[in-house]
Amino acid sequence: MDDVTAYLVIALGCLLAALAVVAVVARRRGRRRPTAEPGRRATSGPRTDPRRIGVGDIVEIGDLSYAVRGSIRLVEGEWSWAEHLLDDDSGRYRLSVAENPEFELVLWEPQPGRVRTVGAPAVDAAGRRYVWHESGQARYTATGVTGLAPSGTVRYHDYRAPGGARLTFEAYGESGWEVALGHRLDPGDVTVYPQGRGS
Repeated sequence: MDDVTAYLVIALGCLLAALAVVAVVARRRGRRRPTAEPGRRATSGPRTDPRRIGVGDIVEIGDLSYAVRGSIRLVEGEWSWAEHLLDDDSGRYRLSVAENPEFELVLWEPQPGRVRTVGAPAVDAAGRRYVWHESGQARYTATGVTGLAPSGTVRYHDYRAPGGARLTFEAYGESGWEVALGHRLDPGDVTVYPQGRGS
């Protein structure tokens, strides 16, 4: 093999290696960045303020992306908060956004069939002991796909465990109690990709 041929073989090898690296990086970025639903387009760049989440937005938590299928706004006295229903391939989750009085984000996962004694001072679930934190009744308004009436009331009992773990019992209207386990998120864990109707 002469010097020119050897040079061409080495140059081609370097070019192929560079293309492979570019392909891997593009694939990883494509997996992390959510895409708009058909018929939708992003109305602006990503934002990090979860207080502005709306129905149809894409919410990225860590490496996972969720579409917001519905939102529930709740008011109890001087306090207000929101719960956003999130969809992905593996199930449905809720992201609560509250300032009561400190800013708090909690990602909730429903626990069907796990209803225990509602209102007990402490509840054992998923290998932890949750201690009662607060109870109450709030008024809500719902938008998007929530399975609820457009407005009504919800009763709740909230529990906490060390490390940011949460447990809640909720009953909307006359429905039975539902239970969910949650964990607190840092604001930097959440990125919102607003979506708007295309023309």
